[in-house]
Amino acid sequence: MITHTEGESNTSEARRNWAARHPDAATRDLLARDADAFLHQSLSSPCVSTIAKADGIWIEDTAGRRYMDFHGNSVHHIGYGHPRVVAAIKDQLDALSFSPRRFTNEISVELAETLGALAPGDLGKVLFTTGGSDANEVALRIARAATGRFKTVSFWDAFHGAGFGASSVGGEATFRSHIAGPLLPGAEHVAPFNCYRCAYGHAGPETCALACAKMVEFVLEREGDVAAVIAEPMRAVPVVPPPGFWKAVRAACNRHGALLIMDEIPTGLGKTGKMFAFEHDEVVPDIVTLGKALGGGILPIAAVLARRDLDVCGDFAIGHYTHEKNPVTARASLETIAVIRDEGLVERAAELGAHALERLRETVGDHKIVGDIRGRGLMFGVEIVENRETRAPGQAAAERIYYRCLEAGLSFKISAGCVLTLSPPLTIAKGDLDRALAIVAEAIRSEAG
Repeated sequence: MITHTEGESNTSEARRNWAARHPDAATRDLLARDADAFLHQSLSSPCVSTIAKADGIWIEDTAGRRYMDFHGNSVHHIGYGHPRVVAAIKDQLDALSFSPRRFTNEISVELAETLGALAPGDLGKVLFTTGGSDANEVALRIARAATGRFKTVSFWDAFHGAGFGASSVGGEATFRSHIAGPLLPGAEHVAPFNCYRCAYGHAGPETCALACAKMVEFVLEREGDVAAVIAEPMRAVPVVPPPGFWKAVRAACNRHGALLIMDEIPTGLGKTGKMFAFEHDEVVPDIVTLGKALGGGILPIAAVLARRDLDVCGDFAIGHYTHEKNPVTARASLETIAVIRDEGLVERAAELGAHALERLRETVGDHKIVGDIRGRGLMFGVEIVENRETRAPGQAAAERIYYRCLEAGLSFKISAGCVLTLSPPLTIAKGDLDRALAIVAEAIRSEAG
């Protein structure tokens, strides 16, 4: 299903206009059944539309309308239904479909070894989970066991999953509000990089980078007993960290005995033009979490990669998942990694991402409602504002642009209320990418008048 935009009301004018233009019975019926059957929650249900097919970069709804999918919940790095991954899953179902816990199997061990070899540094010990939220909670358990501490430092506006522990260290209001009682104790938060001071021009990027990194160290020093800093190396909003930020945070963690956990669930496996997003910043974390695209856009699997000396939890359970060593999901992951390597998709993401940013800056960079154009690799975005001087968020304008693009055959996500967040598969043809960028540019020009 096509996800409606963050912060958008289910009854917004843009949404109502979209629904009014597409009143086909098949769509209406399925949307009504969905609303009746599922628990309702923000950003998920009720839905804005339907999906009947997914192939490559394309999704198709029940009325036959086709859209290039530049959202995909960050699972479709290699597109939907990649034939190599589909064939690998079918073969594995015939060979070995499940492995009960306390038994091992060749394919799961091979995946663990492959991920350990893929990661830089000594990130050689692995545990699989069924989702990114669980992976982050395993990482937090390891940090507690290894340090004997329980506190964390993380960032407001960050997302690390929907579980209680993951929500506690996350900073998105959607996943923290309306929960009766306290969240995880000891979860300290600081302002994220590219905070309002930098965004609104109150401090230069270098000054902001130093200030934000020093804020992390300030909390580490004052608390004195922080187990870990957990963060997204690049926020999927998207927001790119200032130069030197992660080196400063890495050094602060070293000084104060805190582990550095990098949540690479949306950004890992080549999305940003490096296999891991933190490689742009020349740091190596102590623990990394992967997920989303790891299952090839088909099956759910996530992973925790930790330094070998952090293998300290052998006497108790830190995950203990039923599908901890599922050979089918492991096979999907192995084939996904092979596709990324064989097709040169990391390098392709870097090349196409640079091209996309250049095209957007050329075509809409001077428009009065465009506040910023930013990103890395094939994770980039256009911030829509009311006024370039104040940078006041242009949420209503962003929604109208979104639905114009949807009408023209392009689906994506709006983040932070006003950022057109574009995240195409790494397999996208350059011609299709240019077509999508032209759709976005035309929609922005129409809104700007």
